[in-house]
Amino acid sequence: MPTTELRNARLVLPDRIERRSLWLQPNQIVLPQPYTDIATAISIDLSNHLIFPAWINAHEHLHLNHVPPAPLPVAGFFADSYAWIDAFQTHFADTQVKAALAIPKEDRYRFGGLKNALCGTITVMHHDPWHALLDAPDYPVRVMKHYGWSHSLGLSARGQYGPSVIESYRATPAETHWFIHLAEGRSTIAQNELAQLQCMGCLHDNSVLVHGAGLSERDIDGIIAHHAHVIWCPGSNRNMLGYTLDPRQLFDAGRLGLGSDSRLTGSSDLLGELRVAKAYSDLTARELFELITIRNSAIVQMPLAGHLTIGAYADCVIARDDKQDPFETMLELTRANIRAVVRAGAPLVADPDFADWFDACRVPYQPIVIDGAAKLIDARVWLSAFDQLDKQAYQTDMEVYPVA
Repeated sequence: MPTTELRNARLVLPDRIERRSLWLQPNQIVLPQPYTDIATAISIDLSNHLIFPAWINAHEHLHLNHVPPAPLPVAGFFADSYAWIDAFQTHFADTQVKAALAIPKEDRYRFGGLKNALCGTITVMHHDPWHALLDAPDYPVRVMKHYGWSHSLGLSARGQYGPSVIESYRATPAETHWFIHLAEGRSTIAQNELAQLQCMGCLHDNSVLVHGAGLSERDIDGIIAHHAHVIWCPGSNRNMLGYTLDPRQLFDAGRLGLGSDSRLTGSSDLLGELRVAKAYSDLTARELFELITIRNSAIVQMPLAGHLTIGAYADCVIARDDKQDPFETMLELTRANIRAVVRAGAPLVADPDFADWFDACRVPYQPIVIDGAAKLIDARVWLSAFDQLDKQAYQTDMEVYPVA
């Protein structure tokens, strides 16, 4: 595949906004080589556009995004995630849930990957057992592969799901991050979980605690002192519990990441999660951008993701430049108004006027409609069942469907 030059756009870099060309090869962002790359490059004029690094989602369950959510209890919200899990056991009898779980697992994983890719999320942490499909060259997102995990203290103690907390933590190398759902609620059980984890010897600088909605100020001080991280999923917390944590202290200490969770409880995608995060915190748009790029990059230990510097993955998001603060523009993005999502130096999904770019990169494309907007998508990653799964997950009239 030839080198691509994206010219005349404003680039959103880690420390500044700069108008210059961005040079992409299949594996990385590069400096052009005179008389070779420059002479043969695909050159695309992106005047009046912004280029962001592709987003990173630090918490996801890729195979669960199509399952209809469980109804809330009469009291309004759940006391903790374990009450939600118990309630879901009866939800399994629902006809729509049965139909969703009968869908082949590979289609479910492809749907989860596309859910992320369509909104510009190209790097994902999947908090579940590895599936072979995630290694496939046509899987639409990059998935964190080297990590340790347990689901939660409660499910581990019940032997209900996932590896043992202590065994999985001890099996994880000290330099590798280990993930666990923790303090997902304000019940006595949830609020005691951090102390329990520490007593088990599993709270250290490689510990990544997901949710933390029930953490006290003292708990947060302890997490910071141990140099651990928390993944904040405010949409999931508010949908399940009715509240979320105040992220300011963890953000200022450099110990915070952001994830969407699956659509079982979370937002429709990571862009939706950003808007919830903005509405329920004092974090600025620029700070939220940091979370889904360089902050999440460090947590998922994928240093080539989340920035537009030389040597980074050639993954980016292209949007119209309305001349306002680029970070405020980011908060207004949806999967319908993004101009293009680029993975590995080639368009993955884009507006129809980028058809020549697909052709130049030898990427076959499928015309589709995303929430009323015409798009082209790499035909190799398209899932024929996407429209059915998308409508079921959203439970709204938003849709994605192919065009003949």
